[in-house]
Amino acid sequence: MTATTLLFRDDAYATSCRATITGIVPEGGIVLDRTVFYAQGGGQPGDVGEIVRADGERIAVANTVYGPDRSQVQHLVGPEAASRLSEGESVELQLDWGRRFKRMRVHTALHLLSVVLPYPVTGGSIGDGDGRLDFDIPDAGLDKAEITERLNALIARDAPVTERWITDEELDANPGLVKTMSVKPPRGSGRVRLVEIDGIDLQPCGGTHVRRTTEIGAVVVTDIEKKGKQNRRVRLSLAD
Repeated sequence: MTATTLLFRDDAYATSCRATITGIVPEGGIVLDRTVFYAQGGGQPGDVGEIVRADGERIAVANTVYGPDRSQVQHLVGPEAASRLSEGESVELQLDWGRRFKRMRVHTALHLLSVVLPYPVTGGSIGDGDGRLDFDIPDAGLDKAEITERLNALIARDAPVTERWITDEELDANPGLVKTMSVKPPRGSGRVRLVEIDGIDLQPCGGTHVRRTTEIGAVVVTDIEKKGKQNRRVRLSLAD
């Protein structure tokens, strides 16, 4: 089957698209030739929404994941719904934008958190309005109020957030770009996507982000947990 074109990488604000079904997985996954749905990975959950058929029938997508070879994206609808769809069928994808936009805001805020706390990142996850990063920090003494203040100061700079691509070789020559110890940048295509927050941060990332830091809105650091001798888990939430 043909690889799925990942429209969300070029435009994270696209909420719908026309697509053709190129494969149906017996367990209930629908493979399309193109998608605006983010496929689960890098700590960011897969998108949810609906597949709309030509006759108006709406089929709920419960999650979006990569297939075994990661070249195709599966939209999980369940076996019963999948049995009603056919290869070659033209459909429309409609994204649950409210949920996605919260994830975009949190994801970009976590990039800023990695600037406020410039330590190796050992893990992380993104939720619907909250998220966390785990840091390898040799000494504790982190203050929630201070981190919150510094985060919101960066957000208030209204810095543009952009993406660009570099080759695998360029990344190998600049290993300091990689902050995450547990999640490595996706490789295999010969190039790696960089997300830049102008004047603030630059790191490899395949996720979806807001266009400017002020779109994040105010955030608050809600908890700092000790997860090991040198590991601290820092949780943040959108203030609204």
